Amino acid sequence: MVKERRPSALYQRIEELQADAAWGSVLDAGTGANSLRWLASLPTERWTAVTGSEAEARIASEAVGDGMRGTDEVVVGNWADSTLLAGRQFNTVIADYLLGAIEGFAPYFQTYLFGRLRPLTGLRLYLTGLEPYVPTGRPADRGAELIWELGRFRDACVLLKGGMPYREYPAGWVGDQLRRSAFEVRDVKHFAVGYKQSFVKGQINIALHALDQLPDQALAQSLRARGEVLKEEALAWIASEGALRGCRNYVMAAEPA
Repeated sequence: MVKERRPSALYQRIEELQADAAWGSVLDAGTGANSLRWLASLPTERWTAVTGSEAEARIASEAVGDGMRGTDEVVVGNWADSTLLAGRQFNTVIADYLLGAIEGFAPYFQTYLFGRLRPLTGLRLYLTGLEPYVPTGRPADRGAELIWELGRFRDACVLLKGGMPYREYPAGWVGDQLRRSAFEVRDVKHFAVGYKQSFVKGQINIALHALDQLPDQALAQSLRARGEVLKEEALAWIASEGALRGCRNYVMAAEPA
């Protein structure tokens, strides 16, 4: 196992729900550096981590370093591919923000995802997600409004360069889809989010990376200026109020019906 910083509240919740039950073999169905670093710290028998990106596979593998055992593996693949991990099953499946991220690799596949993961799930599925905040009306609270503006700015830039932004889904919708895919939802818990400087800079960096690839650089320059204004306003709010608030994450536990 590898040593790491204290896990996030969402990962701590998953550990609470797992309690004394053995993790067994684990599938990290949408891996990244954070989830894999946490997973490698758990007493699992073995783990398989899946990502749709070669670059993310390298980053995640480097994040665990010596924590990767001979039986562990990082796999690059797309859940829309029916042959991916066909015939295999895992005691525990982790879908960490997978619903939102899958839009960039398999658009509109979200309604099929849990049916795809169902035969891979032996005992328990844990899912983390974010209640949607971009496709909503303008919030009244200024802190929440800044999150909303950052999200819409980020997505607009990604769309302009021809990319697909994340597409988050509410917990109610997720629960319905799980039940339709022969899962039983055992637990749902929401967590208020307080976004700090790293979030703001990360969202702006995603937008700037997209703008660098925009053919119309005159338009890109105007958007960069808008992004700089948004970043400064958001950072000033955090300096004054401590964080940008108004969003909620959730953790959901489900079992095969």
